Amino acid sequence: MTPSNPFTKSISLKAYGIYSEQVHYQLIPEDLHDITLEKGMGKEASSGALAVNTGEFTGRSPQDRFIVKDDITKDRVWWGPVNKPFDPDQFDALYDKVAEYLSEREVFVRDCYACADKKYQLGIRVITEYPWSNMFAYNMFIRPTEEELESFSADWIVLNAPGFLADAATFGTRQHNFAILNFTKKIALIGGTGYTGEIKKGIFSALNFLLPVFHNTLPMHCSANVGPDGDTAIFFGLSGTGKTTLSTDPHRRLIGDDEHGWTAENAIFNFEGGCYAKVINLSQESEPEIYNAIRKGAILENVVMDDKGDVDFEDISITQNTRVSYPIYHIDNIQEPSIGKNPKNIFFLTADAFGVLPPISKLTPSQAAYHFISGYTAKVAGTEAGVVEPIPSFSACFGAPFMPLHPTKYAEMLSRKMKESGVNVWLINTGWTGGPYGVGTRMKLKYTRAMIHAALKGELGLYSYDTYHIHSVFGVAQPRSCPGVPTTVLSPRATWNNDEAYYKTAFKLSNAFRENFVKFEAYANEEIRRGGPQRYAF
Repeated sequence: MTPSNPFTKSISLKAYGIYSEQVHYQLIPEDLHDITLEKGMGKEASSGALAVNTGEFTGRSPQDRFIVKDDITKDRVWWGPVNKPFDPDQFDALYDKVAEYLSEREVFVRDCYACADKKYQLGIRVITEYPWSNMFAYNMFIRPTEEELESFSADWIVLNAPGFLADAATFGTRQHNFAILNFTKKIALIGGTGYTGEIKKGIFSALNFLLPVFHNTLPMHCSANVGPDGDTAIFFGLSGTGKTTLSTDPHRRLIGDDEHGWTAENAIFNFEGGCYAKVINLSQESEPEIYNAIRKGAILENVVMDDKGDVDFEDISITQNTRVSYPIYHIDNIQEPSIGKNPKNIFFLTADAFGVLPPISKLTPSQAAYHFISGYTAKVAGTEAGVVEPIPSFSACFGAPFMPLHPTKYAEMLSRKMKESGVNVWLINTGWTGGPYGVGTRMKLKYTRAMIHAALKGELGLYSYDTYHIHSVFGVAQPRSCPGVPTTVLSPRATWNNDEAYYKTAFKLSNAFRENFVKFEAYANEEIRRGGPQRYAF
């Protein structure tokens, strides 16, 4: 097809060892949408969004993520199951094969940025085999102006070749798919998987190394918004805890929904230029902002549609991880540029299926660092085969799969920044009350919103005995009252109406925290170690 954008042109990729005769540079989303349809690689939904199937992989493959072990990384990266080392020579051999593969194909190139704060901005050249992968990069990264493109310089390149299958015995991968970061050559090499999240998280993982090591900036797996008075709030949370829902607030402007940095200048900036939201069970009533963002320019992944193009968001026959990506300007109430100052409140969101954590509690700096390292939520019965009762789930820093450094490095940075800025840190239980999953009930969203709004407005009082009760097991301070929330709801013990059962379950969870933290104790300072549960059962 003939591109409709007069600024589009072809460029040479010979510097990267790619000699394709069909190189499309900086195509606009409409063109990439149409090319995808023409190639039979996607369909158009009734909303106008492009719907694609990512193939064999409908999510990230953490076991196939590697970091090249070289002079830059060997003494800095926390090597282990999360950060697997990759040999530099094998990387070079694999890169050459991917470049040779792309040389024989039509490829799509996009220049873009990560990091809204220009002081920390990273120029990225994304080279993709599929047109819709390139459209994803348009949605998710920051889009340069025509003037910026004239002087654009790529700090990193992303090579994305879903159709290339590696021979594990030859190249040292675990299997045919791979996502590899090379910090010396500044390359993210992705192959064998069409899941677009690998592109986004590859650069996020790179920034999780570059920003703290070289720029004294804390990278965070979180959402963020800003209030009318300019106060910034940050929301950490694993899947299913309410991070997207609670940070999308009609009274506050969205900075971003997933990846941010906290600078030495006390500013919060979005790494991205778009959103990548789950759409399982999505409805216009429950999440109108996301629902209305699904229109022309958005990409739906692995959803099921009828002949009219209407999406059944409850259909998980392909995957539970159905997704949509869209540029952030598809949301009306946003902060422009995506930068906030004066962070005043941090919320750690957890869906406690044991039903023992308070619905809201205030954390000391040491407790905040401890809970940040722990990254707790829980799996509920029925979510996986064999899960018949709640199981604690921990992901360090609320994003362990993307953290190249030891988690305590990020926790120490967070603790220091909290003290410097005087920020308040809150632990929010969006999970169960009145008993564990299967006995109690899920915390009402209206109560959680009321508690967060009260915290944001400073309505929960000063940290004192008159206004807070110290939890006897976890040591956190739970407010005695909150506007719009019944007093009994604020005390998890009171909602159980069975002290013996409550404390037995609370001790069970506190022991899980301690057992999980064993692997961090040798690296954590004394202040962080003091932030854990106060009492244990043996």
